[in-house]
Amino acid sequence: MLDYDHEAAHYDATRGGDARADAAARAIETLLARAAGDAVRLADIGCGTGIVTVRLLRPGRSVIGIDRSAGMAAVAAGRLPGRVGLGNVTRLPLARGSADVVTMVWLLHLLPPDDVAQAVAEAGRVLRRGGLLITTAGKNDAAFAQVDDVVAIVGPVRARFDHDQTDRLDRLTDLARRQGLGLAAQTTFAGMGQGASPRRWRRRLAEDHGPPWIKAAGPECVDTLCAELARLPDQDRPRPDPVYQLAALRKS
Repeated sequence: MLDYDHEAAHYDATRGGDARADAAARAIETLLARAAGDAVRLADIGCGTGIVTVRLLRPGRSVIGIDRSAGMAAVAAGRLPGRVGLGNVTRLPLARGSADVVTMVWLLHLLPPDDVAQAVAEAGRVLRRGGLLITTAGKNDAAFAQVDDVVAIVGPVRARFDHDQTDRLDRLTDLARRQGLGLAAQTTFAGMGQGASPRRWRRRLAEDHGPPWIKAAGPECVDTLCAELARLPDQDRPRPDPVYQLAALRKS
């Protein structure tokens, strides 16, 4: 896993920056308008640098951000003075029933299964009745949402070996149901400026913190993938942006 304290200073620039944050915030607002009613107390868990969190501020809405990384939280605090704190998603520093909305964007895919279950339970604890948990689901599917020449090569191999996604929508809805949360609405949004070129995919497959399924695939398979990617035209042309799923789960 990345050292988020170390990455904090340049994290936004390597993750789509303002364009991606705008798209994510618009999608969250779409679900709020569709399913939330009056959402005046919003807690963004795993807020990172606060680049999305700050976009959720509205007159009459209280917004706070919580992150485990001190480095990320420090950057977020620059955007949201007095509104950011340190905390772990498995044990939130929030009172029972104190939030109308809990958001977890690009977070649950990073956690082991037991922590995902605890994170959903904690969201259920801090939400008021009728409140919403809004979360990305199947985050690692996003890069494969649109078929292109890269996906045609990488997709079938990834499908063979990537069976352990902790944030699949069916798994999240099952966990949520145990906490009295039911699926209320869904939408998608594009990770603007995040489409990867064949050359970037080759680097990604070779990185120590690359996709987790490459370890299961093994080095020979990865070498074959890289060789096939190297034969594609337009090695530095980004392919289509990833498309993320966003789900709203309501507490009954």
